[in-house]
Amino acid sequence: MFKIGIDVGGTNTDAILLDNNNQLIHSVKSPTSLDIKTGIETSLRNLLQDLAIDKSQISHAMLGTTQCTNAIVERKKLAKVGVIRLGYPATASVLPYTAWPQDMVENLSGNYALVHGGYEYDGQVLSQLDEDEIRSLLEGWRHKVESIAIVGVFSSIKNDQELKVREMIQQVYGDDFPISCSSLIGSVGLIERENATILNAALCKVIETTTQGFVHALQAEGIRNVEVYLCQNDGTLMSIDYAKQFPILTIACGPTNSIRGASYLSQIKNTMVLDVGGTTSDIGVLQDGFPRESSVAVEVGDIRTNFRMPDIISVGLGGGSIVRVNDGKITVGPDSVGYKISQEALVFGGNTLTATDIAVRLGLADVGDRSLVAHLDEAFAKEVQKVMAALLEQAIDKMKTSSEDVQLVLVGGGGVIVPETLRGVANIIKNEHGSVANAIGASIAQISGQYEQIYIYAKEPREESLKDAQHKAVKQAVLAGALAETIELVEVEETPLAYHPENATRLKVKVVGKMA
Repeated sequence: MFKIGIDVGGTNTDAILLDNNNQLIHSVKSPTSLDIKTGIETSLRNLLQDLAIDKSQISHAMLGTTQCTNAIVERKKLAKVGVIRLGYPATASVLPYTAWPQDMVENLSGNYALVHGGYEYDGQVLSQLDEDEIRSLLEGWRHKVESIAIVGVFSSIKNDQELKVREMIQQVYGDDFPISCSSLIGSVGLIERENATILNAALCKVIETTTQGFVHALQAEGIRNVEVYLCQNDGTLMSIDYAKQFPILTIACGPTNSIRGASYLSQIKNTMVLDVGGTTSDIGVLQDGFPRESSVAVEVGDIRTNFRMPDIISVGLGGGSIVRVNDGKITVGPDSVGYKISQEALVFGGNTLTATDIAVRLGLADVGDRSLVAHLDEAFAKEVQKVMAALLEQAIDKMKTSSEDVQLVLVGGGGVIVPETLRGVANIIKNEHGSVANAIGASIAQISGQYEQIYIYAKEPREESLKDAQHKAVKQAVLAGALAETIELVEVEETPLAYHPENATRLKVKVVGKMA
């Protein structure tokens, strides 16, 4: 049996084929196309054309994609969202879409309603749900919205009202209508959780197009009886059906794929990872084999959210970064020739000086025609290298938790631009397959399930709370496509809420299991 992994980056689309023992059989890189779909099809075709394998033996296909991220950043292909906030009149002073970019609000239509409902911080009812109010609202929104986001005040403590409203929407609009519940997406904090839920609801059409396009690309290559998964941003996978419920979990999955791939290739579970692509360099940290999660609110497309995101620092430095000299000052990036590097970089006969050209001039890389950069002064090339090293060193320093030098695993197709030594780094570990670590990370990943809720230990003892949270995390993992008998607990995080008088604690549980 074989597995295919594909990761769509800003510059290249990488595809790999693994055997049943996760051994790499073949890998290819193809330029990422503007429509992304064409790049995926090209990578698949190039991957399989020279291999004499029985395509019916390909059992799994995994995709890491930037489609959802691009849709938010570019404000394209997003659904018209209706926002139902359960919290009237208590939350009327801060309305939905507060502090959002105006062009994004207009793109989503800006439909929202504050209705009765919600809970206090201790689980007491803020106001009773008014079902007639909900039904009337749904009738008024018919044919005006393409998905709905439900957001209840303190639904992270009790979410039965959100689930009831979801049931009512399904009764009126049908079971297939896209609905997002904030209690299943975000963390504590009404506005940030609401923002994440709205974005999740807005991505329903993008994820439908993405998953269908991937399946069709596989079928076009004669790959039909295959389990298809999408990558999540915690370094794990999810089924297509699960991805359609939570498309926002694909955001930032590219860097986490690389981190997981770096762990697999280096056989190291705790280290720092530098993934250098064609446009950016992403720096993350491995903790017990998984990417470290961000503990602060994260902005996505200039919108503040608090859903699960990896702790990643991105630097505008990659293999295609453009090198300039202005008034004697050298700059590298943040703009890049991107997927056009094979036409525009000097070593490929182009007219743009890039970071890759500098690496080739200094003998760090063996790509293109070295004679085309022989005219570059070596002293100048070394000065450019110092500028690139400084950019990476500053970012690495920000990710440290101590002043000690760190071990760094280097992956990514643009890794050739990284100097042999960096300040603050004890040693740099490389692997011959590091250029496709992202696709490898997508292919070897497990299925995860995560559950987060505020529990009041004075009312529900800690052991019972842990058992309940783990049960619900396992349920999420099974929904995402994991085999129940393989699921194991990998993380428990408890955060006491200082303002609560009855020992309330934000409890987060994560489990992982093998693919079905």
